[in-house]
Amino acid sequence: MKETILLLALTFFMIAIALLLYRVIVGPSMPDRAIALDTIGVNLISAIAIVSIVLSTKAFLEAILILGILAFIGTIAFSKYIERGIIVDRKGDS
Repeated sequence: MKETILLLALTFFMIAIALLLYRVIVGPSMPDRAIALDTIGVNLISAIAIVSIVLSTKAFLEAILILGILAFIGTIAFSKYIERGIIVDRKGDS
């Protein structure tokens, strides 16, 4: 019963990721795309956690941490690009 519920949840996460990929590609504005990318990261973290529970292993915990850090950094970089149009500011360039 527990595995059935977990596999159903995993299926719903994959459907949500597919719909979010559509939003990333077609999204009407850049902020919509940024939010969709961030949500994809959260859904991937959740999906990996479910896979870890189903397989009864702790091997994926490092992958969850790395994905969380990369998703956060990607969201910050994308937000900075939307706001300023540039990711890396170089004050010394003239």
